Amino acid sequence: MANLTDKEVLNAIFNPLLPLGELVYEEDEDSLNRDENDEEESEQTNEAKQLEVAGVKLAETGDLPGALQLFSKAIEVAPSRASGYNNRAQTLRLLGKIDEAQTDLNNAINLSNGKGRAACQAYCQRGLLYLRNNSVDSAKADFEEASKLGSQFAKAQLVQMNPYAALCNKMLKSVFTKLQNGESTNEEDVTQGKQ
Repeated sequence: MANLTDKEVLNAIFNPLLPLGELVYEEDEDSLNRDENDEEESEQTNEAKQLEVAGVKLAETGDLPGALQLFSKAIEVAPSRASGYNNRAQTLRLLGKIDEAQTDLNNAINLSNGKGRAACQAYCQRGLLYLRNNSVDSAKADFEEASKLGSQFAKAQLVQMNPYAALCNKMLKSVFTKLQNGESTNEEDVTQGKQ
């Protein structure tokens, strides 16, 4: 199992535009799971969960129409569970039904009251749909909400959307790398972002 230092090193290699110390895909599990733990267990909820698991398995094998049917059935069984809408939205997106996917994501956010894993995933998915349609301000707003809920993916998207932050991070990384290697760092190198 990788320790925090190992994760930071890998993150710096694979995500050079992020600030040092920021990890990608290391979600804040406590904040994401808080509301799911409060979910009322019922026969309908358990059936919907089983349908969703089966739907995910079908989607992973490429049977998107079959997965769509199972996610729709899960929503029929437990219409107030946001998770079913998230899963169906992902499948709809893969089938090219973007407007329907967006409707499901809106439902997931509303049903979850903008809290927990379901809302976080819905904000991320909807943000990606907004980016696809060049609605940058709407995408940024959704990624900011997901980031507040603990999504490191959303944080990474926000950094990528901010070219000034990316340039500053690149320059800082260059300076820190030179300092660690015992190389000279003069003001001209810093202002020009030289490595």
